[in-house]
Amino acid sequence: MQRVRFTFMGNMIKQPVIFHLGRDFNIVTNIRRADVQENIGWVILELEGNEAEIERGLNWVRSLGVRVDPALGDLIEG
Repeated sequence: MQRVRFTFMGNMIKQPVIFHLGRDFNIVTNIRRADVQENIGWVILELEGNEAEIERGLNWVRSLGVRVDPALGDLIEG
């Protein structure tokens, strides 16, 4: 499992990036925390699946202009 933070700017906020990441790359996505505003948004995700497929999916997300960072702490556990 990997935890990552995506940061979306501008029109990328309205794109179904997480949906396509799960469907097209066979990755299980679990949204742990998010904040979306008019021109910027971020989401912390847990990603499960084949390690090579996760990396391929993250490279695709980056190619769209979405910033991808490791998620460090700041999760709601419950």
